[in-house]
Amino acid sequence: MEFKSLKIINMPLRKKSFIIISLFAVIIFSSLSAKSQVSDDIILSLKSGNAKILSDHFNQNVELVVPDSDNVYSKAQAQQIVGNFFNSHTPVNFTVIHKGGKEGAKYVIGNLGTKEGNFRVYFLLKQSEGKDYIHQLRIEKQE
Repeated sequence: MEFKSLKIINMPLRKKSFIIISLFAVIIFSSLSAKSQVSDDIILSLKSGNAKILSDHFNQNVELVVPDSDNVYSKAQAQQIVGNFFNSHTPVNFTVIHKGGKEGAKYVIGNLGTKEGNFRVYFLLKQSEGKDYIHQLRIEKQE
């Protein structure tokens, strides 16, 4: 079998390697960022303790677990509960530990540092009408 008609066969080895590595890198990085990209607004709202901006990303009903609250709440109720949490636990920083997902759903696990202690944060986003909405938010005290 002869492949002389393919132009890449006649290229020097260094050019072939560069093209192959470049294509591979583009494919890998674009698939990783598409899978696990989470709105910067969500991360910044957790860092700053801004329940209003965070709630802009809530679904109409949110499964919410924070100290002293564990239930499914409306968007407005969840905003108030998270706001009360941030008022009594002033955030200092938020660090993403892990994120992932698949088509239509993403999750993030992170550490929330507050003046009153550290918390593990988990949230699940599901896509609806082209936008990601938080369906579940868990903020649990780290021992």
